[in-house]
Amino acid sequence: MLIPRQKTPNLTLPTLDGSTFDLASENSERGTVICFYRGLHCPICANYLKELEKRVSDFGERGVTCIAVSSDGEERTRAMAEKIDAKALRFGYDLPLSVARDWGLYISTSRGKTSIGIEEPALFSEPGLFMVSPDMSLYYGSVQTMPFVRPHFSELVSALDFAIANNYPARGEYTGDV
Repeated sequence: MLIPRQKTPNLTLPTLDGSTFDLASENSERGTVICFYRGLHCPICANYLKELEKRVSDFGERGVTCIAVSSDGEERTRAMAEKIDAKALRFGYDLPLSVARDWGLYISTSRGKTSIGIEEPALFSEPGLFMVSPDMSLYYGSVQTMPFVRPHFSELVSALDFAIANNYPARGEYTGDV
């Protein structure tokens, strides 16, 4: 389990623009939003990523970079980027499922073709949304066991405004006896 204010696992992945995303060398003033999504087969993910695409500049204005990540390969990832008409959102691909598990993501098995007729991979990770501070410590995290009921990006942007204005720390950091 990831703990706020403690270092996250590193994340290094190829991106659709031909570069490499490396969380350890990500250069942002306030951090990075990492949106782990299920893959091309998930219509809910496509709608969710469309919303993130609309908010990339809002996060950028607050000193936060964004990336969408899945275990899909380059071809399926490119198809997802095209499907949502991504212009600003970076996409990382080939997420090893062992790394997904390091991030606390749940892993699912295939149920065949989805409602949109695309085959699910044999294994894939369920969604997770994280904001990681520039020092690679966890600031915010949300993990789902299913594709439904995800955090709203507009609320995260508003929360960032509050956190910035009030120097609000990451919460949930206590690991002692209860």
